[in-house]
Amino acid sequence: MSRQIKLIWDFRGPTAEKTAEHHEIHLKEFIAIEKFPLTITGFEVKGEMQALAFMVVTDEYMIQVRDTLKPHRGELYSEK
Repeated sequence: MSRQIKLIWDFRGPTAEKTAEHHEIHLKEFIAIEKFPLTITGFEVKGEMQALAFMVVTDEYMIQVRDTLKPHRGELYSEK
């Protein structure tokens, strides 16, 4: 079984929440354009001035997505 990796884009400032929410739309568009079998995306508000958008990829797609979209960081993903 392939690992799942959560690629993360961080946003800060008074518009962080809206920016992260909008960035998720672009992540979904990228998945559709590339015809990737990926389904987990989202955004999270971490505080009044901090939010993030994320996409969960498998090892198979991680390098291609990383090199194309340049996430700020990544971590192993496990469903809660």
